[in-house]
Amino acid sequence: MEKECSRDYICPFEYALNIISGKWRGLVIYYLHLNGTMRFSELRRELNGITQKMLTQTLRFLETEEIINRKVYPVVPPKVEYTLTDKGKSLLPVLESLQEWGKRHMA
Repeated sequence: MEKECSRDYICPFEYALNIISGKWRGLVIYYLHLNGTMRFSELRRELNGITQKMLTQTLRFLETEEIINRKVYPVVPPKVEYTLTDKGKSLLPVLESLQEWGKRHMA
């Protein structure tokens, strides 16, 4: 039995585009790939210009779609780490193709 998408999509292409659409989702995936595990503040430093609210929304979306894992440690102050899931890692060839396309066509 296949897992249903979080909303109704016309086709798998639309679903895939929705996952990486926008300025920040692909970049979050990219930086988690480069660094393995990152904390919120580390991601915010890497993503120059992102607001705390936008990063929170982006991370929640990617977690809901099972692209990233969020691990909370029971310490004070709270420690939260983010990593890519296997589903998230499966997006890497797509993002690498986009990067290669950008290299070839960027002015």
